[in-house]
Amino acid sequence: MKTYDLLGIGIGPFGLGLAALAEPLDDVDAVFLDQRDGFSWHAGMLIEGTTLQVPFLADLVTMADPTSPYSFLAWLKATGRLYQFYIRESFYPLRAEYDQYCRWVAEQLPALRWGRRVTGVVRVPDPTEAGGYVFELTAEAAHGVEKYCAKHLVLGTGTQPRLPAALTGLAGAGPVVHTSEYLPNRAALAASGSVTVVGSGQSAAEVYRDLLDGCGAGPGEHRLSWVTRSPRFFPMEYTKLTLEMTSPEYTDHYVALPLGQRDVLGREQRNLYKGISGDLIDDIYDTLYRKSALGAEVPTALLSDTEVVASRFDADGADGAGEYVLTLRHAQLGTTAEHRTRAVVAATGYAGAVPGFLAPGLVGLDERGRYEVTRDYTVDSDRRIHVAGGEEHTHGVTAPDLGFGAWRNSVILANVTGREPYPIERRIAFQQFGLPTSLVEPVETGPQDNEMEAAR
Repeated sequence: MKTYDLLGIGIGPFGLGLAALAEPLDDVDAVFLDQRDGFSWHAGMLIEGTTLQVPFLADLVTMADPTSPYSFLAWLKATGRLYQFYIRESFYPLRAEYDQYCRWVAEQLPALRWGRRVTGVVRVPDPTEAGGYVFELTAEAAHGVEKYCAKHLVLGTGTQPRLPAALTGLAGAGPVVHTSEYLPNRAALAASGSVTVVGSGQSAAEVYRDLLDGCGAGPGEHRLSWVTRSPRFFPMEYTKLTLEMTSPEYTDHYVALPLGQRDVLGREQRNLYKGISGDLIDDIYDTLYRKSALGAEVPTALLSDTEVVASRFDADGADGAGEYVLTLRHAQLGTTAEHRTRAVVAATGYAGAVPGFLAPGLVGLDERGRYEVTRDYTVDSDRRIHVAGGEEHTHGVTAPDLGFGAWRNSVILANVTGREPYPIERRIAFQQFGLPTSLVEPVETGPQDNEMEAAR
């Protein structure tokens, strides 16, 4: 059986970018598997007019190799749209554009294998090296079972839609959908007559803004509510010194922190990458203002600091059509109330998990069952199994950031090849995270301190 140098499991933007960077390298024989039939990036949320929250330079390859034929600018040139993008004068591509660009790259890479569902990964003896081992992978395809061998693995299995416990199992006459399935259900949501968006962040805001156009607008009009447990409808912080936190230096700092402190920071830093774009917040307000200026009451509600703590379906709801009854709790006031709606959109994010196809003991896990990821994105003692996008709890804000994906892939390829095919920047920030060693003064310890240290 052929042994590949690198095998990637999952072809999202990070896996696709790794495949594009590996393709021109003579010393990397790579293959990438995905259970889907082709590339698709958040198809349920490609709402017309929505844009990325990162500039076009945060494409699959540019930050590692600006000369790559797989860059966003190369796609614009190949499709005859470079001048239009130039005249548009915006750094932020449309979401639909980014999806089209990724599909264009995927069509050019022979290393991609679609329609392969991985069912097992184990270590087996390396037939070419005494005492060595390789990874043997089993995958199900339409024509039967396939096996692959590789020296290095990259786990890019992504995340799955997450529903809070209060909404799990909610079923009735109207649609209850996660934002990942929004577009296929948009017509049914609007036709329901009453829609409630639950969640915070960019996806919730985009859905609310999209449904707001039909809110109280004559035939097919609907009531619209937005419920978020966040204290406010917070914008994503996008100032330049804050953006330096998506840097190698800050990642070094974050990785070195204790696990508990990293978890606290992960919650506190939501506005760095899970907030709403300021332009969209302003657009929502301006739209509400425009509608109210016409003299008609806008049938909408915005509820912050409010959590859905329970839900049920009332078959005897208004007009006999049935309604969902959401129990809402206000965090500051501690009060509860019932909210009735005929349809629900859950903008409640995604959650990652360690895939079940990995043999026991193959990867290191922390006390909470998550990947124990080293600074160079490996999860095994021999530094041959890498993760791409599954390290938010260990590496912080850079993990989900599209703009940092090419840097991480450069590190992975350096581990695989033993060299740096793409130069890896070690310092890019003007600021320092933590005190410089030269400024840290040693702390004198007394007898009591020594006794406490010995007790530890």
